[in-house]
Amino acid sequence: MRLVVVAGTPGAGKTSVLMHTTRRLLQLGMKPAVVKIDCLWTEDDRRFERLGVPVIVGLSKDMCPDHFSIYNIDDMLAWAASQECDVLLNETAGLCLRCAPYPDSCLAVCVIDVTTGPNAPLKVGPLLTTADAAVVTKGDMVSQAEREVFRERILEVNPKCRIVEANGLSGKGSAELAELIRKGPETTAEMRLRHNPPLAICTLCTGELRVAKEHHRGVLRHLDGFMEYMGE
Repeated sequence: MRLVVVAGTPGAGKTSVLMHTTRRLLQLGMKPAVVKIDCLWTEDDRRFERLGVPVIVGLSKDMCPDHFSIYNIDDMLAWAASQECDVLLNETAGLCLRCAPYPDSCLAVCVIDVTTGPNAPLKVGPLLTTADAAVVTKGDMVSQAEREVFRERILEVNPKCRIVEANGLSGKGSAELAELIRKGPETTAEMRLRHNPPLAICTLCTGELRVAKEHHRGVLRHLDGFMEYMGE
């Protein structure tokens, strides 16, 4: 089984790019299955169903979608195997720029939108810095010079990543991405995350609604960058 984790900021075009890539994989004779992870609602599974591939949806709700994806990875792989598929495409919402949902034995793909500005690659964090491939979308909406600056910013934070220029409407870049998937690694029996998860769960994460500092415990970071532990 090959595992492909597709992450990136909301609206970057992950689903559109993945749909074109799925078509290419089918043309290559591969058998893809899709798991779409979102927070509250999605109907993207209907789009994939039109391609005739197995697809399921997972809604993380109160949980970070990246953490939800990682937590359920064994079940997702088992489901894909039960569908007699040879590649699992896991699209995750990727909302937290502190997390990276990539295990070591997968093809890690970060989809990033060039219209977010030339410095966006410096802000994305582990979603980009630990990725094997950076799929750059919406390049037709900016100048060549802006695309080149964006490309250099990506290589600044992740010099080893493969950059794929893609278009979610025309399907540009999908053949290149499908070839990366075809040659990608197979999953191993024991997988480990490529990047450490966030330092701690704060009391806001566990449901505390009061905002004053005295109500919060755990590892807390102040506005000036000072970090302290509050609690027993």
